[in-house]
Amino acid sequence: MPITTLRIPTADGQADALAAHPGDGAPHPGVLLYPDAFGIRPELERKATELAGHGYYVLVPNLYYRRGPAPVFELPEHISEENRPAVFAQLMPLLEEHGTERVLRDAEAYIRFLTEQPEVSAGPVAAIGYCIGALLAMRTGIAHPDRVAAVAGFHPAQLVTEEADSPHRQVGALTAEVHLGLAENDMTPETISELNQAFEAAGVSYRTEIYPDSIHGFTMSDTAAFNPAALQQHWDRLLPLLDRALR
Repeated sequence: MPITTLRIPTADGQADALAAHPGDGAPHPGVLLYPDAFGIRPELERKATELAGHGYYVLVPNLYYRRGPAPVFELPEHISEENRPAVFAQLMPLLEEHGTERVLRDAEAYIRFLTEQPEVSAGPVAAIGYCIGALLAMRTGIAHPDRVAAVAGFHPAQLVTEEADSPHRQVGALTAEVHLGLAENDMTPETISELNQAFEAAGVSYRTEIYPDSIHGFTMSDTAAFNPAALQQHWDRLLPLLDRALR
């Protein structure tokens, strides 16, 4: 599948991004894929390519473009328990800058850019994400109910917080179908219940599922959290969701 590097005009500059698509000259449904906190790297290219192979145009933005093009800092080839603290020491300032206002400005630019691509078919798109990217996907679906028909998040972060703008307080705006694939340590039973109750009260079509024997980060083969069975389960849930919502 062809992979290209693009520049997305945003309110704050030019965001670099990867795009993968079937390359057959035909338009295909669009998928906005938000990376995990570690950002764009070969692992995300593989996920984008896999989705493109199933007939989607996949856009993967660099969340930290204000600091420079990806990779903003050098990552180890494998993120282990030993080197993870040092990696997060570099990441935390970038994550702390990425507040809700900034997320929503970027989401508007990303969705606009995605839907304007000639290789993207008319109709709704999907927003999916991993780790912090799941939060961004949820915020994108909430902010753009007219354009986002599917939201998927895997080993998500910060979907239920005490903040006034916590996503679980805003799901009434969603029209998308939602799938959340959780690791066993991602949320407490009480937090999952609170999130599910919010979905149900809003009438959202959703599935919240704990993937067995998994820990946070289970989809990422370049980390110590990787679980091949859970990764396959993620594809088994994601692909039918996209097919239902976008085709």
